[in-house]
Amino acid sequence: MQNGLTEFIRHVPKVELHVHLEGATQPETLLRLARRHSIRLPADTVEGIRQWYTFTDFPHFLEIYFKVCDCMRTPDDLEWVTREFLQGQAAQHIRHSEVTYTPFTHYRQTGLPFDEQLDAINRARTWGEAELGVTMGLIIDIDRGGPPEGGPLTLEWALQGRDHGVIALGLGGYEPDFPPDIFADVFDQAHAENLPCVLHAGETGGPESIWSALRVGRSRRIGHGVRCLEDPALVAELRERQIPLEVNPTSNICLGVFDSFEQHALPRLLEAGLYVTLNSDDPPMFNTTLTDEYLKAAATFDLDVGTIEQLVINAVRAALLPPTVRANLEREFYADFGRLRREYLVGNHS
Repeated sequence: MQNGLTEFIRHVPKVELHVHLEGATQPETLLRLARRHSIRLPADTVEGIRQWYTFTDFPHFLEIYFKVCDCMRTPDDLEWVTREFLQGQAAQHIRHSEVTYTPFTHYRQTGLPFDEQLDAINRARTWGEAELGVTMGLIIDIDRGGPPEGGPLTLEWALQGRDHGVIALGLGGYEPDFPPDIFADVFDQAHAENLPCVLHAGETGGPESIWSALRVGRSRRIGHGVRCLEDPALVAELRERQIPLEVNPTSNICLGVFDSFEQHALPRLLEAGLYVTLNSDDPPMFNTTLTDEYLKAAATFDLDVGTIEQLVINAVRAALLPPTVRANLEREFYADFGRLRREYLVGNHS
């Protein structure tokens, strides 16, 4: 890949639609939180935590995730983690993020009330917009494998927070054995309240998981969705409706959906005319960033600058923003595309 395109990708404005706040906690931050609360971790150095973060299987990933949540004991912890997350996004020129957050896990593990959680995150969100020029919306997530009361309570919280940064209700976790049908009543109520739903589907579960997300959850977007290619009828449905897919290539590879980046379905998804966005999921746990995902995709699949720009604009248009805000953001991005093309790609035939 030519150096000009590399620099273009590094500097291009971006939107990220699929990233977990807890899963974006850097090793350095986790160590400081653990020391603050005298919590024992499997390692006591940054390098040791990085090695522990290295993905082995889904149960190991969940072990890390729940330990990270356990280290977030106070509102100050949550505000700090969110500020560091937004600084990392700003450094990558990610102007807007739609961040998945699972409040019931924190409530269950530490007893922290939801209103205190949300207030802390919103202090950081307000700071990020004022100081860094980045915005963030929260997708309040149900852990599909958690206790039954988690679903209705999470919906209650999402509705409570919808005028305070909450933009959608989500469903995450390990797909097999936990279909969206378990929470059908919750999603019906969310739909009745005009609260958007954005479900994870089609990664650890196959096409039926995606069908259920569409049918039961009325999902606006599909978190992952890469296994849709196993069902031609589903591909046709997604293409016809242009349902956005939140594709996370490195995450997919770590979870064993594909054996390598070269074998990832991204080019097939694009060739099928599907609505694709790129995302990082749980970046430090998968040793990636959103910028890295763009760079690896461009290098591996020989994507040109037009395709990169389209992937960026796809994310802008799929964002759960007010129409006027979304339109203004798109205009700003196109202006930046032109400026960055002139700066990095003049004479470059990428």
